[in-house]
Amino acid sequence: MPRVDKREKKIAWIVSASLGVAIVVTAILTMWGKPLFDDYLLFATIIIIFPPAVLDHVEKRWKRAINERLPDLFMSVVQAQQTGMTLPQALEEASKRDYGPLTPELKKLVNQMSWGLSFEEALQKFESRVDTSLVHESIPLIIEASHSGGRVEKIFEPISKLIQTILTMKNERRAQTRPYIAIIYVAFYVFVFTIILLFKTFFIDMSGSPVIGFSALTSQEAWRIFFHMTCMQAFFGGLVAGKMGEGTLSAGLKHTVILLASGYVALKMVV
Repeated sequence: MPRVDKREKKIAWIVSASLGVAIVVTAILTMWGKPLFDDYLLFATIIIIFPPAVLDHVEKRWKRAINERLPDLFMSVVQAQQTGMTLPQALEEASKRDYGPLTPELKKLVNQMSWGLSFEEALQKFESRVDTSLVHESIPLIIEASHSGGRVEKIFEPISKLIQTILTMKNERRAQTRPYIAIIYVAFYVFVFTIILLFKTFFIDMSGSPVIGFSALTSQEAWRIFFHMTCMQAFFGGLVAGKMGEGTLSAGLKHTVILLASGYVALKMVV
């Protein structure tokens, strides 16, 4: 599973935003006042958020895989310590095993210690590279134990149990919030279905004529209003789904892309 660093995310935002702005400017210059103008704006929005959404999803999967293997790593260190190895030897022995995406970072830590870097400095660099919440919570405890003069290896087993408990709680929270994310999707598609039903029945014979109750509003103008409402619900509904499911708005970008694309295809192909 590839790792995504901050530089790659910044480049993705810059490139996608530049392409999106270019499409918007082109639409303003060539499509202003035409029905396809809204389509161009929607395409620009999807292009702007799609690459960052993909990178954010990949990064979160990478960090989740790192966190899930931390308990195994710490227990391996404990087992190696029980055989009489020193802590650097235990870490070196643990680095020979497969911990998924955690393995390359662990090997870097061991190599830095072999080059003369202190145990504390190597851990701090490891913490900075991995940059996950559980690593930020566990590394300071290990460093503090080393400062106190106690046996550092003794801290690994309780930290391993603590991380496993936190992971279990996060998995339970994710399972509990999944139905609420499904509700957002269902509500959006019910809204789209309602629009389709209206235009297939109520507005089907009113093309170009004023809508009943709105003397200045034609069916094309009503369609445009509903189209804008669909896009707004897809955009903000996706962000809310990400905040509820994973705790960050950036996690909702993928939901936004899915809702925008599926809503657009449904409206354009059916209506």
